[in-house]
Amino acid sequence: MSALEFRGSEPLTLGVELELQLVNRLDHDLVRGASDLLALVARRPHPGEIKPEITESMVEISTSICRGYDDLLADLRALRDVVAGAAARLNLGVGGGGTHPFQKWSEQRIYDTPRFKHVSDLYGYLAKQFTVFGQHIHVGCPDGDAAVYLVHMMTRYVPHFIALSAASPFYQGEDTSFQSCRLTSVSAFPLAGHMPFVADWAQFLEYFGKLRGFGVVESMKDFYWDIRPKPEYGTIEIRVCDTPLDVAKAARLAAYAQALAAWLLEERPREPDQAVYLVNSFNRFEAARYGLRGALIDPFAARKKALAEDILDAIAEAMPHAERLGSAAALAALAADVRAFQSDADWLRAQRGPAGALGDVVRKAAERWAAAA
Repeated sequence: MSALEFRGSEPLTLGVELELQLVNRLDHDLVRGASDLLALVARRPHPGEIKPEITESMVEISTSICRGYDDLLADLRALRDVVAGAAARLNLGVGGGGTHPFQKWSEQRIYDTPRFKHVSDLYGYLAKQFTVFGQHIHVGCPDGDAAVYLVHMMTRYVPHFIALSAASPFYQGEDTSFQSCRLTSVSAFPLAGHMPFVADWAQFLEYFGKLRGFGVVESMKDFYWDIRPKPEYGTIEIRVCDTPLDVAKAARLAAYAQALAAWLLEERPREPDQAVYLVNSFNRFEAARYGLRGALIDPFAARKKALAEDILDAIAEAMPHAERLGSAAALAALAADVRAFQSDADWLRAQRGPAGALGDVVRKAAERWAAAA
């Protein structure tokens, strides 16, 4: 089990990964531009990493390890500028959003790496359908037991991150009526969902060992859970967010995750409860379908409440930690969006206009990505 040794990291450190769309500037469809763009950005200094994703119309940017919101936002801005500058030289657009509004999955091509080819061989057409775009947030944990606790406790807040980041109303040329339809592509994988209700890291290793013995998994990458431990990084990884339309929103979401984690790890307001997983599917669907206007079942209070109300209550709990961590303004900005019921999904719908041209939606999203502060 040495491959799953939990390498504890500095608690509450942050890292963010963003999967980005590459589009042509004629009809704004996805374009197979990853190889050319990656060759160009490799010559330019930048923090973190810029690397391929599963299909050739995607790239992923990853920050370095950051201690707080300001450092993280600076990294994301630097990475955005490098990618946007290289894309402009190639006459490509780069954008956020959880799905491309009208690309056809069957036209995508798997990026040529052993890992991606393995995924394609294993999952067939699902691999190409996985041309969707998410934000992953890593939060540092001191040890495996803390990571297990935090995964269980943060699962209660998965609907928050879905609703706050929702940016995928369109898919395959249709308005899906969802705020975040991206998650339906993730849910198709057999190892999607959530971590089992294990008590600690030792019990998790026992569970993993059984699955590996059955030949089901080889590494943590085989789990497509909403939140998973990342023992090689010493983090938990939140995976439910759509890629926001600008890096400032991405940094605010990470700041919220950090402040929530600080509250949970330092105050231990309650213990994990399996009831969280009993209502997880309902809560997750409500957030994906209705976004900030959805409902949520609070498994600890055993009652249904408005999701927006629940997010504002949690921000209030986390705010003292955000003030200490230097991210109070970031959480206040999220709270303002919640009160106004403003989301990236609504912004994307508004860009479609009376003519209903989805190409305009993509063009305006790419312009926003490159120009945003």
